[in-house]
Amino acid sequence: MKRIRIGFSICGSFCTIANVIKQIELLKNKNYDFLPIMTENAIKTDTKFGKAKDIVKKIEKISSKKVLTKIEEVEPIGPKNLTDLMLVAPCTSNTLSKLTNGIVDNAVTLAVKSHLRETKPVLVAFASNDALGTSAKNLGVLLNTKNFYFVPLSQDDPKNKPNSLVAHFELIEPSIKLALKRKQIQPIFYKKFC
Repeated sequence: MKRIRIGFSICGSFCTIANVIKQIELLKNKNYDFLPIMTENAIKTDTKFGKAKDIVKKIEKISSKKVLTKIEEVEPIGPKNLTDLMLVAPCTSNTLSKLTNGIVDNAVTLAVKSHLRETKPVLVAFASNDALGTSAKNLGVLLNTKNFYFVPLSQDDPKNKPNSLVAHFELIEPSIKLALKRKQIQPIFYKKFC
């Protein structure tokens, strides 16, 4: 059976990267092949959640590929038919805004644009403290944009962070399977975390 080729694009929602990597590790043992892509912020920023170089090493070990970080490295994704699905996980408000407005200024946004050139599915695992604030309009636009699909979301702390939404990363695989069939997993807004 042909392996499913996933562009695995990581943005800087640093508190969620470990959860995403855990899911990718689980999927690597199945019928998936990953092409890792990261934004400049994600590959250079050390946080209390980990050192950037350690995260990059882990992702490269899982995928057995070098992380792509430059625009010129990801431009061939669409023309060379390198991916079946583009996964943006975690996707920040900044990246969501760029995707909504067609702004292509880093490796992740160009990887998505290049992939979409072949009208293939993009799966977004959104994580933002502002998802229900000023970012809500961008979420609404992409929910209604052809070829974009979402991993189900929940408010992770409605009392202390009422505008925050985080994808249920454990639902990445069923979301991938449906997005490849051009279907949105339901419900999009899932039961709350707490």
